[in-house]
Amino acid sequence: MSTSLNNAWRKTASTLYKKPDDSKILGSVEVDITELQEYIAQKRKEGLKITLTHFFTLATARAIKEKLPELNTYIRRGNVRTHDKLTATVSVLLRANEMGSVKVEDIDQMNYATLVEFLQNKIVEARKGTENNTMQMKDRLAAIPWPFRNLAYWFIRKMIIDWGMSFGELSANNFGSYIVSNIGTLGLDNGYPALFPAANISFVLIMGGVKKKPLVINDEVKIRTVITLAAALDHRVVDASHAGILFKQYKRFVSQPEIFE
Repeated sequence: MSTSLNNAWRKTASTLYKKPDDSKILGSVEVDITELQEYIAQKRKEGLKITLTHFFTLATARAIKEKLPELNTYIRRGNVRTHDKLTATVSVLLRANEMGSVKVEDIDQMNYATLVEFLQNKIVEARKGTENNTMQMKDRLAAIPWPFRNLAYWFIRKMIIDWGMSFGELSANNFGSYIVSNIGTLGLDNGYPALFPAANISFVLIMGGVKKKPLVINDEVKIRTVITLAAALDHRVVDASHAGILFKQYKRFVSQPEIFE
């Protein structure tokens, strides 16, 4: 455990704040993705079926690895802990109006090709009913009659999230380091994510709708393609400044998407 991650303020914040009732920071930014969209279109013509979700999932991992190790943390027994590895959870549309999630371990070691193949295989498995452990556990818990279900959720959250204990497949790291959700594909322009109480993560990234709008480029008004990115961060482990650094890294990677090939 790194001492620098557990200064006096972090210890105080992890005690005073509850998750996610009063510890959430929300922020958003518009990013010009005109050239990125052209790059993606070209790669798809070449047979590599990448999307904006693939790009921002990889870009997030690279930003955390290079600039923001604080975003690969969680709270355990009043202290900030670092995850053993960098893991992303990607929200995916399984069927009409049915969302699921895919956990991608060692995301910082992947490129476009490996991530495209991995996600596609996992989505196919989920649609066939061969779901991951997290989704299977969700179904089992949902089958518990109310009000016993409420008691079960309380017990699991208390033992795993608050006290940092593990029971088989259930652990404080079930959702990995961060969550990425592309609500733009669902028809929403903007979104402000929740910090899921059962997910002991430092932040969630929401990708909004893609649209064209006039922007001033080199003192000239031009029509550009933009996307709105929003993030919810756990203020117990990070500050708004970390979101600022993250958004700056996104803008940097947008200008050089080939680094994830």
